[in-house]
Amino acid sequence: MIAGLVLPPQVALAQSQSQSGQQQQPEVPEAGGPAGDTGPMAIPKKTEKPVPPPPPRPKTPSSDSPSYSISVDVPLVNIDVSANTKDGGFIPGLKKENFRIYEDGVEQKITNFAQTEAPITAVLLVEFANGSYAFMNDALVASYNFAANLKKDDWVAVTEFDMRTHILVDFTQDKRQIYGALNTLRIPGFSEVNVFDALYDTLDRLDRVEGRKEIVLVSSGRDTFSRINLDQILKKVKATPNVTIFSISTGAAFLIWAEAHGMGSMRELDYLQADNEMNEYAKLTGGQHYKPRFEGEFPDIFKDIAARVRNQYTISYHPVNHKQDGSYRKVKVELVAGDGSGKPLIVKNEKGKELKTVLAYREGYSAKHQVE
Repeated sequence: MIAGLVLPPQVALAQSQSQSGQQQQPEVPEAGGPAGDTGPMAIPKKTEKPVPPPPPRPKTPSSDSPSYSISVDVPLVNIDVSANTKDGGFIPGLKKENFRIYEDGVEQKITNFAQTEAPITAVLLVEFANGSYAFMNDALVASYNFAANLKKDDWVAVTEFDMRTHILVDFTQDKRQIYGALNTLRIPGFSEVNVFDALYDTLDRLDRVEGRKEIVLVSSGRDTFSRINLDQILKKVKATPNVTIFSISTGAAFLIWAEAHGMGSMRELDYLQADNEMNEYAKLTGGQHYKPRFEGEFPDIFKDIAARVRNQYTISYHPVNHKQDGSYRKVKVELVAGDGSGKPLIVKNEKGKELKTVLAYREGYSAKHQVE
């Protein structure tokens, strides 16, 4: 039995080498950790994270696909203000801080402000009828003073009316054409005067002209056979932007002239009502109403109109009320000291005497409709 347990030397050597080889080459654990006395240490393998795919490139719209944009229309209101003393002198050198502006009683923030010496773009709208022909001839002669004060950048058109409106000369910078147009007014055609229709047609025409415009209305203001009534012309005056009306009522001077020439009593009440209407045209648009009593006042009136048109302050603001509902907005402008106190501005002449200030500006405007 002992003999059977004895192995041959070659087999014993082979087993010994096999066992020693197994001891020299430790088993590598599947977890990747080193082998210890009690077995392999399990250490989690570091798995390599896959490389993230690149972000998708933005798609470029094809030429067929439409592009859209959103815009907000914030209205901007421009108000031209003429600041003068009671005797008609322009007040220069005012700053933005000297003005406060209100819309429907709410104070607005002034965004733009400038003193402008603007050229004139005006229509000389003159009544020429049989009823006051002799007197109106003197008024027409005085109209030459308006043409004489024009500068090279000014544009003026001349229109006369009785029952109908007649454009004598379209907008021109040539004084000779204006003189020639006034000289054609020799023999009036009718006694009737349709001032409502004439003013409406002129406003409608000026609505298509860009920029600031003026109408110098020389008329008694009496209306006889107009197609429209007073309410309609006042509505048109309110709705037409950037037009200032300077009205010269000839009724008072004509009544004095007629009485001096023995023409008997005239219907004074009609002329008083007409004066009120002429004043309303000017008041609504920020112009000035003149009521001369004698023909000799006409030259100074036309000079004053030219001075008021050229020297103005332009105030711009974005209204707090953004609604575009077509409503009429009332505007009010005040002069303040400009020192933050809110006190009224005091203007003095060279002798230190306080002067009363008069502001002329458009009293309101009609907001745009949403569909416009």
